[in-house]
Amino acid sequence: MAITAAMVKELREKTGAGMMDCKTALNENNGDMEAAVDWLRAKGIAKADKKAGRTAAEGLIGVATDGSSAVLVEVNSETDFVARNDAFQDLVRGIAAAALGTDGTLEAASSATYAATGKSVADQVKDAVG
Repeated sequence: MAITAAMVKELREKTGAGMMDCKTALNENNGDMEAAVDWLRAKGIAKADKKAGRTAAEGLIGVATDGSSAVLVEVNSETDFVARNDAFQDLVRGIAAAALGTDGTLEAASSATYAATGKSVADQVKDAVG
């Protein structure tokens, strides 16, 4: 199947991935949009796993309260430029809000639902890193 610029644009809008990554994903999946999204997600997870061992000395603390309990979460990044980014700050707020409804363990917070996307916190972080 021929990959058109409109298809690449649509995939970019859905995923936020780069133009060449979108084109490659569509080529690898014979123009199947949903398969291309899954391919990009898998590629992002692989990127996140590669970056997991790096030192992340910058970041933010997120706080969420509900009147009877509170939670603090620390989310690190490699640079202060990332930590000052609105998308990163939104991510930290969303993680804190998701963690508030858990028992406070890392496992529970990681598997909690990230409200903005309906994904688990762990999957949302992997998507953000990719």
